[in-house]
Amino acid sequence: MASFNVNFILVALFVMSGAVIATEEADIIKKYDCENETKMGQYCIMEIFTSIFKIGDVTDKCCGELMVLGKICHAALVKRTLQLPQFKNMEESKIVAKSIQIWNKCAVVTKSVSPSPSP
Repeated sequence: MASFNVNFILVALFVMSGAVIATEEADIIKKYDCENETKMGQYCIMEIFTSIFKIGDVTDKCCGELMVLGKICHAALVKRTLQLPQFKNMEESKIVAKSIQIWNKCAVVTKSVSPSPSP
């Protein structure tokens, strides 16, 4: 009987921790206005999504829009996507690593194409 109670508590904690994570991501997304369509266009959203969750490259233009979106929003949106039922079976560590790789690539690309400061 005691092992049933311990198992029940562990399952309850696991379920609740998922809810907390989902709530934390939702709070971040809301706080930073991550879903504001003025930060990133639909085309670039799909391009970056495809490159993270499937395969593909990110253009310089979409890298620029990703930088406008910001690193906090980028990470929160990827984590929230991984919580959706259709993405639950994906390897989270690989997806997160891919999203970081894309962020780093975009940071380098946008830095190299940024205009020089005026004298």
